[in-house]
Amino acid sequence: MSAAPVPEDETAHPGRARPQAPALDLGSLITDPATRIVVCCGAGGVGKTTTSAALALAAAEAGRSVVVLTIDPARRLAQSLGLTELDNEPRRVEVPGAAGELHAMMLDMKRTFDDVVAAHSTPERAQQILDNPFYQALSSSFSGTQEYMAMEKLGQLRATEQWDLIVVDTPPSRSALDFLDAPNRMSRFLDGTMIRLLMAPSRAGFKFASAGFLLFSRIVSKILGGQLLRDISAFVAALDTMFGGFRERATATYELLRRPGTSFVVVASPEPDALREASYFVDRLSADTMPLAGLVVNRTHPPATSALSATRAAAAAEAVLEAGGPDADLAAAALRVHAERMTLAAREQHLADRFTSAHPEVAVRTVPAAAGDVHDLDGLRTMAAELTGDDADTPTGTPRTRILPARRG
Repeated sequence: MSAAPVPEDETAHPGRARPQAPALDLGSLITDPATRIVVCCGAGGVGKTTTSAALALAAAEAGRSVVVLTIDPARRLAQSLGLTELDNEPRRVEVPGAAGELHAMMLDMKRTFDDVVAAHSTPERAQQILDNPFYQALSSSFSGTQEYMAMEKLGQLRATEQWDLIVVDTPPSRSALDFLDAPNRMSRFLDGTMIRLLMAPSRAGFKFASAGFLLFSRIVSKILGGQLLRDISAFVAALDTMFGGFRERATATYELLRRPGTSFVVVASPEPDALREASYFVDRLSADTMPLAGLVVNRTHPPATSALSATRAAAAAEAVLEAGGPDADLAAAALRVHAERMTLAAREQHLADRFTSAHPEVAVRTVPAAAGDVHDLDGLRTMAAELTGDDADTPTGTPRTRILPARRG
């Protein structure tokens, strides 16, 4: 298919050629047997969950045994997969005609934490921890617990060797870096000064507690309340035998993400904040030498044709109205819609180009916005086709790395 003509507005500055991003080949990535984990990450509200599900569906239809782990509590994903609900255990998704298998699950943060406690402690010690009020609050609402438990669940799924591919939808968080920081943050919390002070009497025996510690206890008791302090002390005493396990698993899961076979896909919408978050994440992945597949710019608005610029379309609309005729209003309205679409596409392309200028080595795939919410398997298949289709196979001939054709140099 020949490339569409380049609109006049796009050639207004021939000396300022647009940066060219490498093409992100997600089709090859998810069908490669060497790919075992795909982590979709990025800012909240950019379509990570739908992207994760669409990639998992495409991999299953290509013959792989796949499980998608989502952190999104919304019911849309379960409905789009034909399930009434998702929970903390993988559920089989019926995909007619698929050569492989697809399973889906939604992280239950507290249940995962409970399972960790039960698996790495004696039944008596585990019950002490599970019944502790401080643990119940920690496992339900402590900052970073959701991200840490997502990492824990990923490690558990990988250890079973049951699936060819695990697709992870990372938690929506204020910072995309939280997911990578979670294991170390949890480890730092468990190694914190206050926790170690509270642990000291249970390790050394209360009779060896210093006057300084007793004074510390009285001060903290006044601040937190005596019962809460006793709950915390009992919790850390019961958890003592598990501390090493937390550290080891935090390290092991972090290293799992750096191994060959894991790929990160950063998802963003064509908005300044989302692409800024994506840029931060790319920098962090690079600093930690983690494997980045590339960037998906989701929910873009490419025009039906780029042959007519926004300026000419707006001028043509005015000319049509001046000329009059039975369908002048309709024709002018269509031209104005095209002008608005071209203006929006140019804005989105400009933002994508800014990202590529800062990260020229990062492969890119653009995905047009769906007409409505994705609510069934057909909708996921449509998105999967946009994610995995051949780079040049588009109605306008504009490569999928872009929203508008590149300027001529």
